[in-house]
Amino acid sequence: MKSIVIAAGLLVALIGFSAAPADAAGCLKGALVGGVAGHYAGHHGVLGATAGCLIGRHEANKHACEQARQDQRYNTAYRTR
Repeated sequence: MKSIVIAAGLLVALIGFSAAPADAAGCLKGALVGGVAGHYAGHHGVLGATAGCLIGRHEANKHACEQARQDQRYNTAYRTR
């Protein structure tokens, strides 16, 4: 338990001191959920965090593509000559 608290503290410190914003849409949220689920499912927190990050990125990219398609449909309806 102590190592999880230390790792979480280091993660928060690294995020706070990062110079440029990272494009990690969905990864951090997925990694957090996956890490907790993996920890409780047999002490596989790192494996769960990795899988959660990948799934979170996939879902974020899918949402971004869907949003871009909606924006494209909306913008083509109001063309001017």
